[in-house]
Amino acid sequence: MQGIQLDLISEARISQMASMEKVRYIIDEVRKGKILVLEKGLNPMEEAKLIEMTMSAIQPDVFSGIEMQSYPANAESSLLGKLFKKQNSKRLTVIGPANQLKTLKKDRNLISALVSASK
Repeated sequence: MQGIQLDLISEARISQMASMEKVRYIIDEVRKGKILVLEKGLNPMEEAKLIEMTMSAIQPDVFSGIEMQSYPANAESSLLGKLFKKQNSKRLTVIGPANQLKTLKKDRNLISALVSASK
């Protein structure tokens, strides 16, 4: 059976991993051609490390890199949250091979992507 594998990864599973373990896991799975949907996204440091490691792993005709989109968590509206400038984490994040996943539209509450079966 030919197709595209889409892995939906719970916050519980990803939160059990150390930062570098998350980054390595994501790169390994995307290199296999999988599209990952993380229930809770990465923090800014993890995203930066993922991009850095992906850029060093790109090889023409082997690994074209990743496409990643996420939307921010709901804004903190409590007085304490505003006073302490609570860092908003990302909500759902979609990550996949750059040659298979293309973002069509993104706003605060919607990510629309096109997934192609060609590699």
